[in-house]
Amino acid sequence: QVQLLESGGGSVQAGGSLSLSCAVSGLTFDGYTMGWVRQAPGKEREWVSAITWSSDATAYADSVKGRFTISRDNAKKTVYLQMSSLKPDDTAVYYCAASLRWFARFRPTDFDYFGQGTQVTVSS
Repeated sequence: QVQLLESGGGSVQAGGSLSLSCAVSGLTFDGYTMGWVRQAPGKEREWVSAITWSSDATAYADSVKGRFTISRDNAKKTVYLQMSSLKPDDTAVYYCAASLRWFARFRPTDFDYFGQGTQVTVSS
């Protein structure tokens, strides 16, 4: 059974930082591109970031480029998202996601598996 379990969400003031983690089980972790997508209230899911299985490439949505950093530890089967300079517009449920493919820019539908999500709230 594939499981993606996010942790690290919470509330922070604008300009602050948060770090998300996602522990993965039930799939060959180092065979998958890993990523993050988010969904704000009343909006569609939005792709945030992705990283190749070997960490040799990363990709970011324009809205988070320069502020968010994705990384992974294949030995721990965990992917991370370090978020800094957070804005109220970053408020959303953040989902960890896994894909067998790589694109320069992803859509949420490009991912094969999703976690249950973790809430991130940024107040002004």
